[in-house]
Formats: sequence, structure tokens, C-alpha cells
Amino acid sequence: MATDNEILYAMMHGISFAGAKKEKKDDGKKVKTKARIKSYKTGAHSSGAAKHKAEIKQRVQNRPSQRRNKG
Repeated sequence: MATDNEILYAMMHGISFAGAKKEKKDDGKKVKTKARIKSYKTGAHSSGAAKHKAEIKQRVQNRPSQRRNKG
């Protein structure tokens, strides 16, 4: 049975039913994911749509209005 102090504490602070936090396993997947994202954005994974999108982004970056002034 709960004591009066425990009951008062539960009424004032609430009850948390959250489970214990699980430990994360580090398999080095972050590096693979970043590499995949990079290759997908640059169109290196043979997707026609991604290659087209990467080409458009490259053209936008090469516009004179997008370049920094060197002065």
C-alpha cells in the first residue's frame, strides 16, 4: 500500500507510465545513409529524375546572379 507522502507526491507531480529508455545500437549506418543521400541528391544512383534535378540545381548555381562578388 502507498504511504500518504507517495499519494501526495503523485497528486502534485502526476504519474509517469513511460517505459525505460532502450540503448541504441551503433552499426555505423549513419555514414551509409549520408552517402546514400549525397548520391541521391547528385543523381549518381542512375535515377533520371534525380539527374535532371541535379542538373537544374547546377545551372542555378552557375548563374551570374547566384555567384559571390570577389571584390
